[in-house]
Amino acid sequence: MTRHLVRRAADVPEPPYDELGHRRRELVGEDDGSAHTGFGVCEIRPGGRVAAHVHSYEESFHVLDGAVILDLPEGSYLLEEGDYGLLPTGVPHAWRGAAETGGRWADMLAPVPRARYGHDTQPVPPLPARDPVRIDVRDPRTRSFGHFEPAQLDPGKQSQDLLAVSASMRTALLVYSGITVKMMVDSDLGAVASTMFMVQYAPDGVAGTHDHPFEETYLFLEGVVDATFDGERYRLGPGDVAWAGAGCVHGFANAGTGPLRWLETQAPQPPPRHSYRFTRDWEYLKEALGS
Repeated sequence: MTRHLVRRAADVPEPPYDELGHRRRELVGEDDGSAHTGFGVCEIRPGGRVAAHVHSYEESFHVLDGAVILDLPEGSYLLEEGDYGLLPTGVPHAWRGAAETGGRWADMLAPVPRARYGHDTQPVPPLPARDPVRIDVRDPRTRSFGHFEPAQLDPGKQSQDLLAVSASMRTALLVYSGITVKMMVDSDLGAVASTMFMVQYAPDGVAGTHDHPFEETYLFLEGVVDATFDGERYRLGPGDVAWAGAGCVHGFANAGTGPLRWLETQAPQPPPRHSYRFTRDWEYLKEALGS
């Protein structure tokens, strides 16, 4: 039974663009043994498009570079690098590449799309292609979107200005043991099946080995990490992807001299208690009982 996988950026072939100017590199999917996580990187050419459709799964996204236009029944939005958002199950939507740049984004699909059911996607009538507007994370009408800046992961740079682009206190920075976490998509944003957030390790940041009752995916964006998955060690860098299935014992350490940053997802959403099971705690109990 597969409980983890690692895909290095250099080893994943680039698929061709389809006839509409869109392509998606599947990095985690049904064939990998995943039940809850579909994860990939999408790219759309300037003027390209993805026709209107609906999914029977939840989709979260984070724009990695460039610019894209997201058409929804209530309006069209220009999304740029650092923007993220949630597309709930059953919401009609379409994508367009911004005229001059096109764009690239990571997507998280939960639960995993199933090939035997047409990847759980159905076409719908075209949506109006309105002139797009930028998202306003402080407007409750667009509260399913947000914006991330790397400075939001620096504990020494937190300010009211940064809070203003985070939409609410739900995205307050979590800081512990050389690790900072900035939540992006979770239940406060309306997600029910998954989470998406940004993680940064200081040069001395370490997370001891542990496991979860859910699946996690990691897209490494900056720095170098020494990662362990069920006793196998990997050194990973920008563009590499890893997936840990439920029960996979894993841990991380910053292997560089600068910050280490990655985009992380979880599915299904973590339970309110017992989300982490640390190896060190169970080894301590074994020693205590033995003595």
